[in-house]
Amino acid sequence: MENTYRVTGLWTRGRNGFVSAKGIAESAISFSAPVEFKGESGHWTPEHFLVAAVASCFVVTFSAMAEASNLNFLGLDITVEGKLRKVDGRLGFAEMIIRPALTVANEDQERGNRLLERAEQGCLIARSLLCPVTMEAVVRRPDEVLAQ
Repeated sequence: MENTYRVTGLWTRGRNGFVSAKGIAESAISFSAPVEFKGESGHWTPEHFLVAAVASCFVVTFSAMAEASNLNFLGLDITVEGKLRKVDGRLGFAEMIIRPALTVANEDQERGNRLLERAEQGCLIARSLLCPVTMEAVVRRPDEVLAQ
């Protein structure tokens, strides 16, 4: 099996541009280099795109696994943090930390934890990265969410 995903990038000026996926998304996404690399604020950056790819892949992977396992979860919030630094003299992502917060019915906490672990292993974007990817998961009951 082989799938191909094509995205077009267009330079506009300075360190800015647009990316688009013909036939997939209605509008192009404006991007810039990060401010710390002489880009403009207020734009998506390639670094944020990569971290967003991990977050969205994790959500999709977990959702598919939950559906296959008949886990009716009540909510999933995720934060992914990518840490950029010099590694072996080259700038790159040194680690990604996935922090999902899953809300499940009281009796489903253990199943929720197991599925989060499986999603961490199954997320193809995270598996494709060279840097370590770790997960710090929280599984909570609805009453714990309401108490916050």
